[in-house]
Amino acid sequence: MTNFDKRQIGATNLTIDELGMGCASLGNLYHPVSDEEASDILTTALAKGFSYFDTAPHYGQGLSERRVGDALRKRKDYVLSTKVGRLLRPAGFAAKRHGFVSPMPFDIEYDYSYDGVLRSFEDSLQRLGLDRIDILYMHDIGPVTHGCNDERLFPIAMDGGYRAMDELRRSGRVSAIGLGVNEFEVCERAMEYGDWDCFLLAGRYTMLEQLPLDTFFPKCIGRGASVIIGGPYNSGILATGVQEKRAANYDYGPAPENIVNKVASIEALCQEFNIPMAAAALQFPLAHPAVASVIPGIGKASRVNQTLKLFRTEIPDEFWKMLKDRGLIHDDAPIPDGNTGN
Repeated sequence: MTNFDKRQIGATNLTIDELGMGCASLGNLYHPVSDEEASDILTTALAKGFSYFDTAPHYGQGLSERRVGDALRKRKDYVLSTKVGRLLRPAGFAAKRHGFVSPMPFDIEYDYSYDGVLRSFEDSLQRLGLDRIDILYMHDIGPVTHGCNDERLFPIAMDGGYRAMDELRRSGRVSAIGLGVNEFEVCERAMEYGDWDCFLLAGRYTMLEQLPLDTFFPKCIGRGASVIIGGPYNSGILATGVQEKRAANYDYGPAPENIVNKVASIEALCQEFNIPMAAAALQFPLAHPAVASVIPGIGKASRVNQTLKLFRTEIPDEFWKMLKDRGLIHDDAPIPDGNTGN
């Protein structure tokens, strides 16, 4: 079993492992995963020391939550996060919904209201079959998901939704609250409306993107809020690379040419140092003091050990310095040897 270092979430008493597991794939994201395969993934992860798991009602329209709950039900030594903002409504069976090849006969209804958030929380407890949720995230609020509807939904979320989440925190039913999103700008907006413990940010602080360095991360440090990094491989391209001419996915779609070219340069440098690019992608975000954990998705039991190996790969300081020297990461990005680039 691997013992991971732990980091504190905001000003709470909650700590989580530096390496956790994102469970979207357990909701049959893009392709089916059988119940047996899902159980094997979770059992293997638990046996290898994983203890932080992130899920959501959206992941397979309830399927991921059901599977995660089945694995954790008889255990106490875990930290679990799930999300609010989507209610599930009966909708019959469909081959695929919202990217998930799920057998669950539900569709989503956005609801960030006070009553909707409380309903979502209680529904998640029942799907999970658990008596606690440690971190509760407001899911996918912001214009990237909602477009022009964000102007209507954001005030509802910051008034009713936040009030419900704050009450759950004050009552001790959850230990921490935050946002789970793909855009850091909405987190900055939300900071003006409430006291958040943490933010789950997917795909926006990676070896390809470091814009949160400018304003978002400093605000998090100033307010004592932690950041959990999802999507460290930017939807896969930082794991698969581009040299084998396979289809490269970035930000949930085909990678544009400028991204392919940048990845090719990073991949070439990794080859010079004989290190897996995925190892560097996994380790890079944790160098920033605002970041508490990185949570890659793991869709096969065999990838549990692979992920652990990548996480423990020794990467020389010179590699990180060369990334900066070649202009491949921001000059001010902290690097895993502790240097800040200043």
